[in-house]
Amino acid sequence: MTASADFMPLRLCVLTVSDSRTADDDTSGDYLAGALAEAGHRLAGRALLPDDTYRLRAQVSQWIADEAVDGILVTGGTGFTGRDSTPEALRPLLDKEMDGFGELFRAISFDEIGTSTLQSRAFAGLANGTFLFALPGSTSACRTGWEKIIRAQLDARTRPCNLAHLKPRLRE
Repeated sequence: MTASADFMPLRLCVLTVSDSRTADDDTSGDYLAGALAEAGHRLAGRALLPDDTYRLRAQVSQWIADEAVDGILVTGGTGFTGRDSTPEALRPLLDKEMDGFGELFRAISFDEIGTSTLQSRAFAGLANGTFLFALPGSTSACRTGWEKIIRAQLDARTRPCNLAHLKPRLRE
C-alpha cells in the first residue's frame, strides 16, 4: 500500500472512560476532539462513561456497527487499578489487534515519563472495519499518542504507508 496525494477525512468517535471526570473537566476528550478536527477529520460521536465493562462494550459496539464511523479514540481505563477495565472490555470486540501500537506508544512514552510507561496498557486494533485506539487517561498521554502516532497513520498522505489508505479494503 502506498500513500495518497489527497487527504481523506475520517469520521472518528471519542470515548472518555472515567469514574471521576465530567463533561466540564474532560480535558483528554476535549483534546482528542479538537485535535482530530484540527487535522481535518470529523467528530462522529462522543461519550463519557464510567469504568464499566458492559457499558463500554455497548457504546463501542454501537459505533463499530455504524458503517459511517471510521475510527474510535478511547482515553482512560488502561492502567492497573481495580477499576481500570478498558482492555478487558474492548479487546474481545477486536477482529485484529495492532500489537505495534502499544509497543510504540510505550517506547515513545519512555522518553517522556521513564519506566512509569510500563503501567500503560494502551492498545489498538480493528473491529468490523473500524480502527480503535485506546490511550491512557491523561491529556499528556493523549497528546503523545495523537501527535506521535495516530495523526500520521490516519492521514492518507503519510508515506510510505498509513492506516487511512487501507480503509477501503478493511472489510474484504
